[in-house]
Amino acid sequence: MRSRDHVGELRPSQLLHTYGVGATVELPELTTLVLGLDEWPEAFGELVSEPRLLAAVREAAGAQVERLLTPPVVPEGDNAGVPVAPFPRWLRCPLCSLLSPIEHGVFTFKQDKWRPERTTYTHDGCPKSSTRRPPTAFPARYLMACQNGHLDDFPWVEFLHGGIPCKGTLRLVELGAGGRAGDVQLSCDECGRRRRLSQAFGDDARPYLPPHCRGRHPHLGVTEGCDQAPVTLILGASNSWFAVQNSALSIPSQAGELARVIDDSWSILSVLPPGVAFLDATLNTNAALRELRVLADKLGVETVHDAIEQRQGGLEEGDPTDLRTPEWRVLCEPAAAPELPDFKLRAVGPPPQFTGLLDEVVLVERLREVSALRGFTRINAPDDLGSRGGAIARLSRQPPRWLPCSEVRGEGVFIRFPEQTVLQWEARYRETGAARVLRDGHAGWRARRGLPPDDGWPGERYILLHSFAHALIRELALECGYTASSIRERLYAASGPDVEAMAGVLLYTAAPDSEGTLGGLVSLGEREQLGPLLRQALDRAQLCSSDPLCAEHDPRSDSSIHAAACHACQFASETSCESGNRFLDRAALVPTLARGDIAYFPVT
Repeated sequence: MRSRDHVGELRPSQLLHTYGVGATVELPELTTLVLGLDEWPEAFGELVSEPRLLAAVREAAGAQVERLLTPPVVPEGDNAGVPVAPFPRWLRCPLCSLLSPIEHGVFTFKQDKWRPERTTYTHDGCPKSSTRRPPTAFPARYLMACQNGHLDDFPWVEFLHGGIPCKGTLRLVELGAGGRAGDVQLSCDECGRRRRLSQAFGDDARPYLPPHCRGRHPHLGVTEGCDQAPVTLILGASNSWFAVQNSALSIPSQAGELARVIDDSWSILSVLPPGVAFLDATLNTNAALRELRVLADKLGVETVHDAIEQRQGGLEEGDPTDLRTPEWRVLCEPAAAPELPDFKLRAVGPPPQFTGLLDEVVLVERLREVSALRGFTRINAPDDLGSRGGAIARLSRQPPRWLPCSEVRGEGVFIRFPEQTVLQWEARYRETGAARVLRDGHAGWRARRGLPPDDGWPGERYILLHSFAHALIRELALECGYTASSIRERLYAASGPDVEAMAGVLLYTAAPDSEGTLGGLVSLGEREQLGPLLRQALDRAQLCSSDPLCAEHDPRSDSSIHAAACHACQFASETSCESGNRFLDRAALVPTLARGDIAYFPVT
């Protein structure tokens, strides 16, 4: 493939959440791999300012990260864009079943300039083609990957021949219509050897596959040492790429126009050398700081410099990785929060029937969430790295100076629980033994993975808040017009002597459109609407179609991390849940068939 051939299109948000760096992209007639940030056209990315998120990713990815940029926004007619390369490199002719790598020149690259999605490889001269149009060659559907993020072509020659030298032509024949690995046969025209692809999976595959991963990062074009055992994956498998991201809500650092402009320009200001003179020169020469220049002329450069120093000191005082506590403080004080183009709060109070059980309801009429991609994993999701091993793969050959990000705008409903009532419920949840049962299941889950069994417990209030969020998400989806998978949770749960106590839930939805969403979720947060919705959600949580099995589920029996919860009642989509459907128990909300002594909400 030539260096600037246009082969398809993706939405910017897909380049972070689904088809990011190192992921395979299946186009209609071609499969490609997104290359590393070293190859991306940095000049076409738009600068995104989010100081708290930038500080968090610097803590995780290194202090050399200077800014956050959107994926390239390419002008109409320009061939520049996100670079990709054909992968896997082995292709198969669907007519004669010939299997060969691209480098051998058997398959011909053909570009369609007017319909880029039709760009493909063809098998010219196929002996079984009965038309003048050569058949399209498709990628071989099997890959090799390991827990350290490496990806490689399937070792077709070694898998079939082992150590026997043979340079015969390979063919990959599908003997059945189901596409199962047992129905796919690899054969050699010269020596006649045959082997089914089912032998590439499971424990029986060890004699036919390399003992160690070859350590290849095709998105970077580098090879490194690796001691992991590779596993066979199907092209497009869901565990072939997991994004490692940080996200933050844009919240005002303080009231005032100067603070807002500094926040908007923080990606530039945060890397400037100290000094009033240098700041003054930069304001005069950098067009992106035009608005700040106007304020400097009005207020004085020294005032702007002091405000920047104060902003920097505020970031350094707190933990840069703690993104929730600053959000919690702003959401708990809606009257003091300034109204900004991407942030607006309005307190409405809890429904009368939930007085004493809910402390405050705040409508987030406008919000902005920024997510930054700082790596990816394969085989195991990022949450499982500690329990199952593996490493986060890097996005570039050298430590990156910038990271790709996306921003979405939307709306949400924030519900705060009264601290004293939650403390009383926590004591009851522990005294009845319900907390010990779930905690024992959690300890067993960690012990099976070789982890310290007493670590990683989020606290009893997290179970209450998490179960409440899932119950309300299901009910909101029936009323607001958004699908359940588009409503996301953001939990604020913390307690202890050294941390600020938090007990709240933010349910929100957002879209990449500049106008955000349409207000359907916020409208349901009004007191007259939210009260009936909460009651309906809690009534539904009392019974599950899988009862009594669901209600009587004991986490200790299978070392799981949920009690009375299943796909029929509490589990949500992975786009909605922040903890993989763990730490759920609807008995913490309402009485169930199994027990009614630990419910936070009484039955009315």
